[in-house]
Amino acid sequence: MASELPPLLQAALTAGILLSAGVTLFASYRVIRGPTTPDRVVGLDTIGTNVVAIAVLFAIETGRGLFVDVALVLAIIGFISTIAVARYVTEGDIIE
Repeated sequence: MASELPPLLQAALTAGILLSAGVTLFASYRVIRGPTTPDRVVGLDTIGTNVVAIAVLFAIETGRGLFVDVALVLAIIGFISTIAVARYVTEGDIIE
């Protein structure tokens, strides 16, 4: 199905996937090196967002809608986990 896409769109999708993968590598450096816990949380949230973007771009490139569903589930899980970590960092407890 990828051959049905116009060449410019195909190039843009490939560039978007490569750019998202590169930003994910930079964010993983921030997760590993820190220096503070909020820096690590922001790095993990960035990685989650980029994984969602890669899944959606791949869904467009291949024409398979299943990857959009996967992206939505990953976005929901990432949002909930970011809120849980933020509550833990600020209040010391997730559930009151």
